[in-house]
Amino acid sequence: MPEEFLPPARIGFVGLGNMGAPMARHLVTAGYQLVAADANPAALERFCSTAPCERARSLTELGQSCRLVITMLPDGAAVRQVLLAGDGVVAGLSAGCVVLDMSSAEPVGTRELGRKLALAGIALVDAPVSGGVKRAVEGTLAIMAGGEPAAIARCRPVLAKLGQVFCTGVGGSGHAVKALNNYLSAVALAATAEAMMAGERFGIEPPVMLEILNHSTGRNSATEQKYPAFVLPRSFNSGFALGLMAKDLAIARDLAASLGTPSALLRECAELWRRAERLLGASADNTELVRYLESLPGSSADE
Repeated sequence: MPEEFLPPARIGFVGLGNMGAPMARHLVTAGYQLVAADANPAALERFCSTAPCERARSLTELGQSCRLVITMLPDGAAVRQVLLAGDGVVAGLSAGCVVLDMSSAEPVGTRELGRKLALAGIALVDAPVSGGVKRAVEGTLAIMAGGEPAAIARCRPVLAKLGQVFCTGVGGSGHAVKALNNYLSAVALAATAEAMMAGERFGIEPPVMLEILNHSTGRNSATEQKYPAFVLPRSFNSGFALGLMAKDLAIARDLAASLGTPSALLRECAELWRRAERLLGASADNTELVRYLESLPGSSADE
């Protein structure tokens, strides 16, 4: 079996946004030689001015110089563009290389991409993450890795620098788990917001109610993290865009539909976030869903 990717191996890293930049920084700190790329020149400049790395002159050259390439991009369409365009990464990769897609993408599309790359002897591991910017900075992300066990094993030393790895199964399964996880996260935030608004309307102070929920069976990621950190202070700056959550909900909805599993609540949740995105914009923080709910007729904000 080919060797694992150990420092000081060269790694291509494409996508230096809110999540990608701290992840890439951990790899530099660990001793990897990073070749960085981003479609946004400002994001590339911010990263390269504070972390020792090499700027890719082109995506094809990045592929030529690295045996492992990580993508951390908004969606599967962006990943395919970066990899498969005529001057994309794959044009420079050779047999035996690995693409580690840590974006959130459509599971079915990921399987198709994996089959295309396999024809050239290139392995695809889909390894999306959960934990937000805070855990990306800490290096404690939950990483959901789908693909061939041998390819995942080669990537484990790299992934271990970013968080805890969970092997999910065949190619595309990592992206499936990520979408379903974000569905649960979205439901938790929406349900918590409705409960908190009802409690406040009745006269219960929000910090009091939140403390009670977090010592009761209603506790969840929103009561424990999002509300105290981003909603009660009204900062709404978790670092994860509302549009990306809406996208992940659509992925989860379409996955359930393709599999024929019950999805009534999922469909309602996806539609709720779609409406919020239409009103607030895709770039709004995902915690601003609370602001959208507060704007609806019957909310406490109407009084």
